[in-house]
Amino acid sequence: MKNNLKYIILAIITLNVAITSAQERESDSIEGGTVNVVKPYTPTVSDAFKIKEVPSLNDSTTIKKKEIKYNIFSIPVASTFTPAKGKAATVDKEKAVKLYDNYASLGVGTYTTILGEVYLNHAISRTERVGGYFSHHSSSGDIEDINFDNNFSETGLNAHYSQKLRDYSWKVEGGFQLQRFNWYGLPDQSVDVFDVGHSFYTANIGGNIKFDDAIFKKGSVLFRRFGDDQDSGENRFVLKSGFDVPVADEIINAEATIDYLVGSFDRNYYVAEELNYSNIIFGIAPSYKMTQDDLSLSLGVNLTYFNDTEASDGKFFIYPNITASYRLVDELLIAYGSIEGGLNQNSYYDFAQENPFVSPTLFITPTDQAYNAALGIKGKLSNTMSYTINGRYFADKNKALFKSNPDVGIDRENYQFGNSFGIAYDDVTTFSIGGELNVDINRNFKLGLKADYFAYDTDNEAEAWNLPDIEASAFLDIQIDEHWFAGANLFFVGERKDELVTGIGTLSLPVVSTISLDSYFDANAHAGYKITDQLSAFAKVNNIANQNYNRWMNYQVQGIQFLVGATYQFDF
Repeated sequence: MKNNLKYIILAIITLNVAITSAQERESDSIEGGTVNVVKPYTPTVSDAFKIKEVPSLNDSTTIKKKEIKYNIFSIPVASTFTPAKGKAATVDKEKAVKLYDNYASLGVGTYTTILGEVYLNHAISRTERVGGYFSHHSSSGDIEDINFDNNFSETGLNAHYSQKLRDYSWKVEGGFQLQRFNWYGLPDQSVDVFDVGHSFYTANIGGNIKFDDAIFKKGSVLFRRFGDDQDSGENRFVLKSGFDVPVADEIINAEATIDYLVGSFDRNYYVAEELNYSNIIFGIAPSYKMTQDDLSLSLGVNLTYFNDTEASDGKFFIYPNITASYRLVDELLIAYGSIEGGLNQNSYYDFAQENPFVSPTLFITPTDQAYNAALGIKGKLSNTMSYTINGRYFADKNKALFKSNPDVGIDRENYQFGNSFGIAYDDVTTFSIGGELNVDINRNFKLGLKADYFAYDTDNEAEAWNLPDIEASAFLDIQIDEHWFAGANLFFVGERKDELVTGIGTLSLPVVSTISLDSYFDANAHAGYKITDQLSAFAKVNNIANQNYNRWMNYQVQGIQFLVGATYQFDF
């Protein structure tokens, strides 16, 4: 191998000397000549020799890579680190309000007003309770420009006993009430003063029962005796029951009613002749309730049989009983409607509670409400605010209207001086539109607003006597802090109409005229202070505007009134 290297080096040196000598000769002289081209030059490109990216090595000295294996050994390490436990932030809790089962309240005020209440409710055992309620409200009257006694008093006492068992619960209760008023609304206050007092008494006993899982769901019974000091009286017995009737795979709800009323008056208004009445109503009202998605629908009918046993006259009535509601926008907007009807049992007791100046000479008959149709929307404006807007149209046959009795002129009872009211029956259709807004914030602030407009159409009577065209009301309750609370209520009653008849008992013909009673506004407010958990003091003011308005014709109310008192809660 070394000899070959010598030859190669020698050849390179010889070639280099030869090339150098040739260059030197050429530089000395270049001779000219002629070049003959036999054919045109045609170049060719030979295939290139490509070098492989990864050449193969044929070398015995190439080192081979050794295969390496890795093994990981898990060695447990003891740790003594303990993370600190989180601690919840403390929240200030309000002191739980202690609720008492019983209370007593007493207040006194202007016009020698006394207001008292006692409510008792005691648990005898886990399933039994007994309780009672006593109330008294009286005032000396002293109404301005009224010469006759105008004091009043109402005293009531009720007691009850109830028991809750595994599958049902029941309750029995009874009570007594005594009321005293005066027919002080004489058109002429200059006549000689005489006794215009009259009184009512009420005694009742009844009960109810409810079943948790049974076809028979509930039942109630009531017996009430009502009378006055004018030898008038009536008895009423009402029995109601509710039950479910399975039909195929559906359930039909049904309510059955028996309403019996019997009574008498010593005379009618013009003639000393006894006036008797006896009315019995049998009713059954089946209905089917269906709920599908946002639609709720109740389809029913009210089947009623009425019998006037005094006149031996019976009638059968069929009334619709349909209600529906549809959620248009969840709880925000709900449309609803209904068309219902029924035979309403009128009674001397109901008339006297609404207008205590009625005369004990009434003709009593039920009102046939052929239909009562309503259409409206309701919903929530927020979590604390709800509303209702509706329109109603209903038709009443033999609707009872309070109407002023005339002065009979001679041989008069103390209610025949034009100072009492009778009942006029007429077929009346009524259209009304109204709305309601309620605000309830954290149970410490409550506000309610309500207003309704009415339009009436009568058949025989000139007006819908003593029915207002507008009614509006508002109430407010505020829990100011832990101790102070306050509230107010306001109401507005629009114009009403009544009839005045003069000249009866004289040689001239009676004169009939329509009287308009002005609308009135009444505002009342109260405030209180919680002295302890059990004792609180309160103050009230009524008729703040001091309006001497007429609730009924010639019946002026008391002016502004103040009352203070205290309430005590307790257990025993």
